[in-house]
Amino acid sequence: MVPGAFNALVARMIERAGFPALYVSGAAVSAGMGIPDIGLLTLSEVAEETRRITTAVSIPAIVDVDTGFGEVVNVERTVRTIEAAEAAAIQIEDQRLPKRCGHLSGKELVSCDEMAAKVRAAVAARRDADFMIIARTDARGVNGFDDAVARAKVYRNAGADAIFPEAMESADEFRRFRQAVDGPLVANMTEFGKSPLIPFDELAAIGYSLVLFPVTLLRLAMKAVGEGLAEIKATGSQRNLIGRMQTRQELYDILGYADYEQRDKTYFGG
Repeated sequence: MVPGAFNALVARMIERAGFPALYVSGAAVSAGMGIPDIGLLTLSEVAEETRRITTAVSIPAIVDVDTGFGEVVNVERTVRTIEAAEAAAIQIEDQRLPKRCGHLSGKELVSCDEMAAKVRAAVAARRDADFMIIARTDARGVNGFDDAVARAKVYRNAGADAIFPEAMESADEFRRFRQAVDGPLVANMTEFGKSPLIPFDELAAIGYSLVLFPVTLLRLAMKAVGEGLAEIKATGSQRNLIGRMQTRQELYDILGYADYEQRDKTYFGG
């Protein structure tokens, strides 16, 4: 189970909750910057956010790099930049710019050959053989299930460590995709999309290795923010919201506030 982190504080909460990895979602990061997920983020912005997150935690981070921030040779630089930001993996998709959320219509795909070339470039560029290259195909929502399977096989042969079939429309499709494609698979359990919300245990039993919850925490947080603003505007006070808040001490515990104070005293010889 891999929840999405939209900043370093959330990443720490994911780690403290006992999850083995986290996902740096392009949709969540771009939303946090007040822009839609249509390929407007730059490589430097994603790398900067990734570095903040990986500095804050010790669990692996999988980073959404959209279409690789350019053509095939750009993918080389993307891999080296994100790897230098201490991520454990990237996820690259086969959409053509301007890209769209994987669960929306209006997407276009690059050719299968072009995406395979990007995968080969990513594999060649990584310095650590354990740095994972996850190839996502959006073909299910554009050309249909069979094309998604065909593309997945090509991407695996090009060297992708795992395949991410986006926007499967039923549990049966997830199962059939597993039966048709070798190697590790990634399932996306995003809300309000094309895919049914299948429990982790069921997906694991089918044979999926990673299950993403990319925007779940952002949606929960933003819903709470909206409700909080409505309460303050209506009553002029946050008093009725106190029981729904993270306390000052809980926040300080996540931030390691006491450790900073103790180290500061130590440096002064106290």
